[in-house]
Amino acid sequence: MLAAAIDRIPPPRSCPGGCRYEPKFDGFRAIAIVDDGGAVRLSSRRRTRLDDGFPEIVAAVRERLAPGTVVDGEIIRWGTDGRLDFGALQRRHVAGRRRAELARTEPCHYVVFDVLEHGGEDLRPRPLRERRSILEALLGGGESSARVVLTPQTSEVEEAMVWFDALAVQGVEGLVVKDADGPYLEGRRRWRKVKRRVTTEAIVGGVTGTRQAPESLILGRYDADGRLRVVARTTPLPPGARAALGDLLRHAGPDHPWPAELPAGLAGGVYGSHPPIRYVRTEPETVVEISADAAVERGRWRHAVRFVRVRPDLEPSQAPPFGA
Repeated sequence: MLAAAIDRIPPPRSCPGGCRYEPKFDGFRAIAIVDDGGAVRLSSRRRTRLDDGFPEIVAAVRERLAPGTVVDGEIIRWGTDGRLDFGALQRRHVAGRRRAELARTEPCHYVVFDVLEHGGEDLRPRPLRERRSILEALLGGGESSARVVLTPQTSEVEEAMVWFDALAVQGVEGLVVKDADGPYLEGRRRWRKVKRRVTTEAIVGGVTGTRQAPESLILGRYDADGRLRVVARTTPLPPGARAALGDLLRHAGPDHPWPAELPAGLAGGVYGSHPPIRYVRTEPETVVEISADAAVERGRWRHAVRFVRVRPDLEPSQAPPFGA
């Protein structure tokens, strides 16, 4: 089951049966299946097997959940700084033989938010409130050190708003809002998600499409050594912005610091998950205002940011520094 993006936290009465609010963790979505023989299978939303990459999660699911149980949740890693560390999850993909070592040195958690099957019964047609009660019976009261944990949930919008603000410092992206009476509908966007967003500035260092009619922007910021570092890529630009930016941007000279192609993970997304980004380099002299979510990894936004407006009143040196 999927979630559609909305801009505001909805009131409780806007959901059939009342709204249920949960933190939106930044991790790998995973279905855990414990078959009748007790074997565990972890799969991504696209049905990619995750068992080998997260052996500590497989072992923890086997220990905590009975055979014949299927749950939905998010694999996450808490960093030493108390923030969610998405980079640790990415490292599992390329670790090869080091996966067992990383399972010990960078262990992950599996935060469970729904139960789809239990005791031979398909629970998906039952309302969320009933599935949640079953899930609490399965996972409630676990030890604080458990690797498989129950996601927090509240029906109080005031408490949800406190979570929305307070958990942002830990890298929690926002909230997921669900109907208490809703069934679990695979592939349907019947849940809703509200991401916490900040408005800030960055420097245009390149575009996809053409310089005269840019489709999206590749953005950078200067680090402490004066190097222009890639920090984000925007969502597709609206027509008016394309025309305005096409009049402002200039083709880059030979001293532009970026390569002709960028790895996908350098401007959003997972490294190696897509072909390199082909783009047109532009002179890094235009500052733009952007709206971005809380998913930041090593100074870069993992998700595409939204273009807000050009900032002609700011010089590139006045944009926030890399890592800010």
